[in-house]
Amino acid sequence: MTTWIVLAVIVAAAFYAVSLYNNLVTKRNLAHEGWSGIDVQLKRRADLIPNLVETVKGYAAHEKGIFEDVAAKRAASMNAGDVKSQAAADQALSGALGRLIAISEAYPDLKADANFRELQAQLASVEDEMQMARRYYNGTVRDLNTAIQTFPAVLVANMFGFHAEAFYEIEDRAAAQIPPKVSF
Repeated sequence: MTTWIVLAVIVAAAFYAVSLYNNLVTKRNLAHEGWSGIDVQLKRRADLIPNLVETVKGYAAHEKGIFEDVAAKRAASMNAGDVKSQAAADQALSGALGRLIAISEAYPDLKADANFRELQAQLASVEDEMQMARRYYNGTVRDLNTAIQTFPAVLVANMFGFHAEAFYEIEDRAAAQIPPKVSF
């Protein structure tokens, strides 16, 4: 009888460990899915930027520096490797885009251009979707990291090499609050 009880406890513990492992795999996959959502939005935004720049160039040809800055920040954003560097590149690109949009204030004809208005609306839509993707990613990372760090899942996580994921965070919150400055 004792043998059966011990065997039942071992089998129950094994099933519990498998359940914990499956839960961790699910949370890790959700975090990766969340990151792919951010990646999709970043690519959508990167695809819109050249069109926006070309439209503004037609009206503000002498603003060459801002165009070069946007292009450089776009390239850095597309080449960022990990979550932390992507967040920093994204913040820098957002600032450059803000300066590009601010240029439109000095050009009434540009603000009236249908192409520019459509591109601006699409960019605003992408920014909203990117914000939602960031929130989703950070939520899944929070859930994964909590699961990995709590007992008894930490035992299974350590055994199978699960590790905490990085949050998508803005490095310099003060700089993110400063509106872009554009001088003409």
